[in-house]
Amino acid sequence: MTNSKTGRESADNRYMRCIREALSVCMNYRPKFGAGRKEGLSLEEFQSLYGDDPFYTWFGLNSALVHSAHRAAGGMTSLYRQIGMAGERLFREILKDCLGLDDEQVNWSYTVPSTGSKRTRTLSLDGRIPVDRIPDAKKADRVRQWLRSAAAAVGVDGSVLASLRGPVFEVRQGYKSKDSKRQNADVGNASNAYAHSYLPVVLLFSIQIDPDVAERYARAQWVLLRGSLNGTSLTSTYAFSKEVLGYDLAGFFERNSARIKSEVGSIIKALLQ
Repeated sequence: MTNSKTGRESADNRYMRCIREALSVCMNYRPKFGAGRKEGLSLEEFQSLYGDDPFYTWFGLNSALVHSAHRAAGGMTSLYRQIGMAGERLFREILKDCLGLDDEQVNWSYTVPSTGSKRTRTLSLDGRIPVDRIPDAKKADRVRQWLRSAAAAVGVDGSVLASLRGPVFEVRQGYKSKDSKRQNADVGNASNAYAHSYLPVVLLFSIQIDPDVAERYARAQWVLLRGSLNGTSLTSTYAFSKEVLGYDLAGFFERNSARIKSEVGSIIKALLQ
């Protein structure tokens, strides 16, 4: 029992580091105000920029409160983005630990021609499970059975199903946007995943996704796993993690919720100051 608890605590600390390192990017966020500076503007630089603009000065937009409002708004966008990045890193670590895979095996990318150029560009998804590379036969069989069920559930043709090598994952904290460019890219990712004999899976840590977006992904034959505590391994991220990967991901978040809240709270306070 002690060894099991020690191992769990060690894994928790490594997984927390994935979250902490991603979130730390948000702490010093500064808005750019269209100035094109990568590092953004400090309050003093903002007041100089807006203070030299007569129109903005007449409207009082050179106020420190405006800087704070922009910092909070942009910082929250950055926070959501970095939570997503944390989720990607965490998920890949779980794949490696639970299935005995390495960095190369849990990553997947493909190349496509660049528009109007002889060059190619590389596109990637956030995780992969190559079933034939899982060293433990029982774990490999568990993933293989899920793969068949998931492919059948989204209407994959039997001949295609037989050739699937494993799932590839687009990992996100949630999907509230209706960005058509992002959706088109994901539809393209799904087509290329099938062309390389992989089943495309959208894995959300939250339940947040626009119904229209979910419907479009279903038409493109993405498997959609939502961050629900209910459901099956074909519909729930946490059921999939527990039943297929053998890791209680919901339990990890519950155990470490206080630590995560402290990290996020510190960032929000810093953004509002």
